[in-house]
Amino acid sequence: MAEDGKSGRRLTDAQRLAWLRLIRSENVGPTTFRMLINRFGGAEEALAALPRLSARGGLKRQIRIAEIAEAEAELEEAARLGVRVVAMGEPDYPVPLLHTEGAPPLLFLRGEAAILARPMVAIVGSRNCSAAGRRIAGNIAAGLGEAGFAIVSGLARGIDAGAHRGALATGTVAVLAGGIDRVYPQEHEDLYAAIAETGAILSEMPLGLEPRGRDFPRRNRIIAGLALGTVIVEAASRSGSLITARLANEMGREVFAVPGSPLDPRAFGTNRLIRDGATMARSADDVIEALAPLLEDPERAYGAAPLARPPTEPEGAEAEKPEWTETLAETDRDRVVEALGAAPIDVDEIIRHTELAPGAVHTVLLELELAGRLARHGGQRVSIL
Repeated sequence: MAEDGKSGRRLTDAQRLAWLRLIRSENVGPTTFRMLINRFGGAEEALAALPRLSARGGLKRQIRIAEIAEAEAELEEAARLGVRVVAMGEPDYPVPLLHTEGAPPLLFLRGEAAILARPMVAIVGSRNCSAAGRRIAGNIAAGLGEAGFAIVSGLARGIDAGAHRGALATGTVAVLAGGIDRVYPQEHEDLYAAIAETGAILSEMPLGLEPRGRDFPRRNRIIAGLALGTVIVEAASRSGSLITARLANEMGREVFAVPGSPLDPRAFGTNRLIRDGATMARSADDVIEALAPLLEDPERAYGAAPLARPPTEPEGAEAEKPEWTETLAETDRDRVVEALGAAPIDVDEIIRHTELAPGAVHTVLLELELAGRLARHGGQRVSIL
């Protein structure tokens, strides 16, 4: 990384290109990305290792590695659109995300980066909301904005839109499930433009990608990870906004819910959250009161210890290299595979069960993931595919 005289370290252009190629390569997710960078000391070296690691994991064909021209075209298009590509560890990368598992290595950013340094509160809820619910979301957003908070949401219809519009005057952040150049839903083009003008828009997804169903939970983890607390306004029993609430709770962040009528299906989810321990939020004041102590105690604010450090490619220094073992007996690999099942299991439990060194277990898990045979879940849990 090259030094940035004002505020820290930044990737060189060559490193940024290699990082983008690595995260766009087949079966490379945020956790795998970090492990690879820290093990091999740089993205170029990690890219070179992908074929042999995936073959050891059982992939019978060549793993797809993002082409240089493909990544160059994406970076050029981002620059043309006025979109910045911010890497984990760079000055404008949101600090709260460094306290989350599976934080995106690269974020596409349109708008004002300064808003990402403010304390944030997420407000999400039903797309098919009531007029009252939308008004409540806007009022809470406005009240929090006046108190100095930035409002995070997902640009969806209903509660999300109400929250964004309520905070336009004070600052709001929209996290997209598709590419940052794809407004979804299209009816929110005016809202998108207004947020880009005074707030910020974020996405980890490739430019041009139309959002798919499986992309929204990924988006939700960023929304929850950015915020000190998440407010749910109107959520049916199977609402996607409850995923955001669950993720926030797993991260150790505050979860708030606006109560509703027991007769309204759109309040089933929020009322259940309150029953299960979420803080009831009737107005912005309830949220401000609960979050005020956290603003004075950064160590408690994000609920968990930060990651050891962002993956780095230092010049003239050794990279952080966890225990690692590439020379393993096939019987050891078999022991790890046999310990896995369809149900998620804690990695530490695999280490205890197999009695193998942690480095050996992590190596096999990485190889399996690159071969498309392993899924990672929250809380350092994994399962076989």
